[in-house]
Amino acid sequence: MAELSAEQREGFGRALAELRQQLREGLSSSAEGARPVSLDEPIGRVSRVDALQQQSMLRANREAAKRRLVQVEAALRRLEEGRYGDCAACGEAIDRGRLRARPEAPLCLACQSEREQVRR
Repeated sequence: MAELSAEQREGFGRALAELRQQLREGLSSSAEGARPVSLDEPIGRVSRVDALQQQSMLRANREAAKRRLVQVEAALRRLEEGRYGDCAACGEAIDRGRLRARPEAPLCLACQSEREQVRR
């Protein structure tokens, strides 16, 4: 696969910057809901269980957003260094479709699949 053109790099850079902004805004707006549920609040038992469950889901979503933000920032660094679009494992070009779907992807699909197989 051919190297990314300047226009493609610019487009992926814009997409990554926009994604970084969305993730930061999402993390900022969800910070309040991630605070511990007060056991002193006069709410019913079922309501408290529901609040704890919602808080747990929110925390999991925040952690996923934080991990993705780290990946987006790493992709922006790779873009600045001229390494964006190359698989971090094998060095081959990452398919453009994969980059459009996950612009922060550091690995080609083959290497990502191999890594996931090892984790199982």
